[in-house]
Amino acid sequence: MTQLSVNINKIATLRNARGGNIPNVCQVALDCERFGAQGITVHPRPDERHIRYQDVWDLRLILKTEFNIEGYPSPEFIKLVKSVKPHQVTLVPDSPEAITSSAGWDTLKNFDFLKDVVADFQSVGIRVSIFIDTDLKNIEFAAKTGTDRVELYTEPFATNYPKDREKAVAPFVEAAKLAKKLGLGLNAGHDLSLQNLAYLHTLIPWLDEVSIGHALITDAIYFGLEETIKRYKKQLE
Repeated sequence: MTQLSVNINKIATLRNARGGNIPNVCQVALDCERFGAQGITVHPRPDERHIRYQDVWDLRLILKTEFNIEGYPSPEFIKLVKSVKPHQVTLVPDSPEAITSSAGWDTLKNFDFLKDVVADFQSVGIRVSIFIDTDLKNIEFAAKTGTDRVELYTEPFATNYPKDREKAVAPFVEAAKLAKKLGLGLNAGHDLSLQNLAYLHTLIPWLDEVSIGHALITDAIYFGLEETIKRYKKQLE
C-alpha cells in the first residue's frame, strides 16, 4: 500500500507567524501519526522560515513512523541530515530563497554532484530519493547515481488535471513505468490533493509514498486533522 507522509511545514509557518510554540509542531506530528499517517516530512530551509533545525532534532526523538527530510544538499543540510539520520532524505534543487519547490533535478548536468551526495547519505544508512520531473533522461541518470528512489514532481499534473486529466497524467505514468523498470522506488509529491490523488494512484498503484502538506493542512481547517488524514488515506486504497 502507498504510504502517506504528511508534510508539516505549514504548521511551523503558522507557529512562527506569532512566535511562541502554538501550534506545537511536535504535538501535531504525533497527532498525525496517531490519526494514521505513515510518515512525517519536513523541509528545513536555511532561513528557518518554517521548520527550524531544532524542530528536526526534536522530531527525530519522538517520531515512531518514517521520517523524511527534504532539502537542497548544501554542506549545512548534509551535516544536519547525517547527524539526525532520518529514514529518508529527499534531495531537491531549490535555491535558498525559493518559496516552494518548482522543478526537479537536471540529473545529467548535476550527475557527479548527485552521485557523491547519494553515496554520502547511503554510507550512514539513509535511504535517498531524488526529486525529479517526467523527463525520461533525467530518470535514467537518476538511476545511475545509485539513488534508492525518485520522487515525481507532480505540480504539472495537478495544474493540468482539471483541464484534461488523461493528458495530465500520461507523462507521469510513462515516467513511473521507467522508474519501475530501472529498479527505482517511487514517491510523488507537490500539489496532490483530495481532488486528484486517487486518479494518480489508480494509474500508478506501485507508488511507495506520497508526501502532502499544503493541501492536506488546508483541508484540515475544514474537516479537522483526523478526518482529513482518513480522507487522504482512503484515496490510496
